[in-house]
Amino acid sequence: MTMAADKDLKSILTKLQYSDDAKVVQQITAQMKQVQARMAGIKQKLVVMSGKGGVGKSMTTVNLALAFARQGAKVGLLDVDLNGPCVPRMLGLHGRSLTLTPEGAQPPVGPLGIKVASMDFFLDSASPVRWKGPMDLSPVWLGLMEMNVIREFLADVVWGELDYLLADLPPGAAADKPPVIAGFIPDLAGAIVVTTPSEVASDVVQKSVTYARDMGIRVLGIVENMSEYRCPSCGAENELFEGNTEAMCEVLDLPLLGRIPFDRTFAKTFDKGDPLLDPNYPTIQKYQDIVGRIQALLDYKKVLAEKL
Repeated sequence: MTMAADKDLKSILTKLQYSDDAKVVQQITAQMKQVQARMAGIKQKLVVMSGKGGVGKSMTTVNLALAFARQGAKVGLLDVDLNGPCVPRMLGLHGRSLTLTPEGAQPPVGPLGIKVASMDFFLDSASPVRWKGPMDLSPVWLGLMEMNVIREFLADVVWGELDYLLADLPPGAAADKPPVIAGFIPDLAGAIVVTTPSEVASDVVQKSVTYARDMGIRVLGIVENMSEYRCPSCGAENELFEGNTEAMCEVLDLPLLGRIPFDRTFAKTFDKGDPLLDPNYPTIQKYQDIVGRIQALLDYKKVLAEKL
């Protein structure tokens, strides 16, 4: 049995209650306990976030997951963007669904054995998400509704044993949803922030990093996307922006994990749902280098914890 029948959020929404404050607290507590149980078999949980949209966050998340999988790791990929989930399409899983079992919702398996759970599996691709509620409370009600849907989604998915889970968070600035959603993931190992080398993106990233830190989220480092343009004909790379991501990293006291060029040939394969997987391809090798740096940071954290 699959969730393909309705392709909407009805199965989740019918579980949510809002009429009584005590019931809401009770429901949230039950959801978070269930999330913790579902993710108990995952060794490292990471979130990927960005200060603003359009910087290639989802593309980066997908390729980091693939890079971990190339090393032989068991990897899960969680796409929690309610309004623009695109991970399944990139991996050739658009139109697939979670499979309902007595244990819970089993995610489909994508390239290199990656398990993928996405809000896209619930949504009609031709229609935006429209929330219905009391108009006088619409802003408050909207936020409450979205957070509850995401918690319920996390509580339903069965991951099993994984080495890494990467969560692609919705884009947003300092006081927006991403850090709040990251807080739903128990024992989070850290966050990776994606940006472009532009002044506008850098300004927003600094606010996002500060807000994440205020919430107790460890930011592992910055990935600079679209650092250069790679010519599809000759392979030459030229700068697209004039920002200074290195200077921003110094201000934030964060490592620059790596730079990824804008590679049209590479990007087209993900747009078509048939991703390029050749480990010798130059852009893929850059992602592998970034994953190596992330692993070193995670190992260093583990060593420090053992010494304390």
